[in-house]
Amino acid sequence: MRGRAIILTATTFIFLLLLCSCKRAQTLDTDILAKVKDRTLSRADVLRIIPKSVTSADSLLIAENFIKKWVKDALVYDVALRNLSDEKAEIDQLVEEYRHSLFRYRYQERLIKEKLSADIRVTDRINYYEENQKKFLLDKGLIKGLFLKIPIDAPGLSDVKTWYKSSSMESLEKIEKYSVQNAIFYDYFYDRWVDFDDVMANIPIHVANTNSFLRENKTVELSDSSYCYLLNIKEYLPVGSVAPYEYAEPQVIELLINQRKMEFLRSFEDELYQNAIRSRDVVFSKEEESISNQ
Repeated sequence: MRGRAIILTATTFIFLLLLCSCKRAQTLDTDILAKVKDRTLSRADVLRIIPKSVTSADSLLIAENFIKKWVKDALVYDVALRNLSDEKAEIDQLVEEYRHSLFRYRYQERLIKEKLSADIRVTDRINYYEENQKKFLLDKGLIKGLFLKIPIDAPGLSDVKTWYKSSSMESLEKIEKYSVQNAIFYDYFYDRWVDFDDVMANIPIHVANTNSFLRENKTVELSDSSYCYLLNIKEYLPVGSVAPYEYAEPQVIELLINQRKMEFLRSFEDELYQNAIRSRDVVFSKEEESISNQ
């Protein structure tokens, strides 16, 4: 038990050095933390899985658990290799088939995104949207407005509480100038629709019924021990209404792409096939050639 405690302390010490080295921007890729046969785990591998927001204590715990799990996985893998030698050829074939499918899928997705989406005309998008509005009913409320999160002890807070309720250019200019130095968060969205739930996630208040809340509240003004939250709702669309075209457009494009994807890929593969035959990148045996030409 005493020996194990020494190992854990050493691991912790190594990781502390790892964190310090990272702050000094030194190269960590060649620093090895663990080795099992010919497999190695570097400091960079461990750093990659540590979330930036966690505490130092949590970072050490995550790193220690990750290193231990990596070693165990490497040991099990080594045992599996020795005991499944008779199945190695089958496994290698399955891996290669998966690799082939993955490359094919990734390339097709990129091709569709680059080529097909560019071919969908604006008129096609608008026509599809207008003819299929039941597909674009909102499951969330949408709003236009502005939102501010300001420290409770910020100067001039009473002035901001007056400005944020107005959509005049003068008030907006004052808010923007004020926010540069004082606001923790400022979002202006008078000119675009945003999800009501996404905005309310920044405010410590529970909304039981979105539609009722939007009907009854044009502004939200709330404070806790640290911050003041100010929301001005200029316009809203309730849950169940048809999403406006500018908000629904990405979904319209995705639906149209899905409609045309199979035909696009079929045409692409046929063209690739014919070009390969003409350039003799594909060569058939005599028997297969006579079959393919039928």
